[in-house]
Amino acid sequence: MAITPIQSPVFDVTVRVGCSLVYEVTGSAMLLLNLRPCPNRNHAVVFEAFTLGNNLPSEQFVDSHGNNVYRVKLAPGRNLFRHDAIMTLSSLPDNHDLTNTFPDQPENLPADVLRYTLPSRYCDSDKLIDFAWKNFGGVEHGWPRVQAISQWVHNNLEYRFMSGRSDISAWEILQRGYGVCRDFAHLVIALNRTFNLPARYVTGHLPDIGFPDPANHMDFHAYAEVYLGGQWFTTDARFHGPRIGRIKVSCGQDAVDGAFSTIFGGANLTFFEVWAYQVARGTVGVGDPLDFTKRLDNQWTVLTDPAG
Repeated sequence: MAITPIQSPVFDVTVRVGCSLVYEVTGSAMLLLNLRPCPNRNHAVVFEAFTLGNNLPSEQFVDSHGNNVYRVKLAPGRNLFRHDAIMTLSSLPDNHDLTNTFPDQPENLPADVLRYTLPSRYCDSDKLIDFAWKNFGGVEHGWPRVQAISQWVHNNLEYRFMSGRSDISAWEILQRGYGVCRDFAHLVIALNRTFNLPARYVTGHLPDIGFPDPANHMDFHAYAEVYLGGQWFTTDARFHGPRIGRIKVSCGQDAVDGAFSTIFGGANLTFFEVWAYQVARGTVGVGDPLDFTKRLDNQWTVLTDPAG
């Protein structure tokens, strides 16, 4: 099947994203850190700074999902990690380039995509087959079905802050009826996989461009992508509407692959701060103090950088 080529959009928005993490270590410990934005057709890094404690021993590698991962040996006591980046991206919303809405048959899927049709630790699609076919079996296969699943999860799952758990699966979330963005993503992924639609878990930054958030939340955000017509497209049941400015950090079969950190040994996360906000081009640099008076988003109006 011929794949429709996708043209990169014009990057007319500047965003500052990053995070600051502190781990207190009582013994021997090691981290896998997954914090840097991955290469993506929808955004580009202008400047970036990444601090790994006090020059801690580290190794960088790219995992099987294409994520930039650092393996870091921690020192006893306090270990500070900080990522700060100036990014450019498009003011166009999610899926503006969606053209082919019909999925590939399993026999035509690329070998590295097939794993995203299978059940996984948190996306136990094998337990959801009867529910999925009862509720979405009559919907046209492809993008209409993806949208129907997202709409149902958005309408029927309560978003409840601070309710996240690391040991709960999509099937359990369906029974519980509430969760955080991670849980919304897992349920959407599992339901799509019941129809052999490849779906993967994505984490990243989501600034409030064209979307006011009175509570001013800034955190890593989890959502899903589905594979249609040879390309990956966004489906986010937490908001169920096109958003602007997603900056993808990692992806995988579920949250195991998309965790911003994985701890081995005696370490505790004692400080956690994330930022993702629009700024005027050329007014902010990496390492500058966080200054939210320079924030341009958090409103319905979408401001763009001057041409050139």
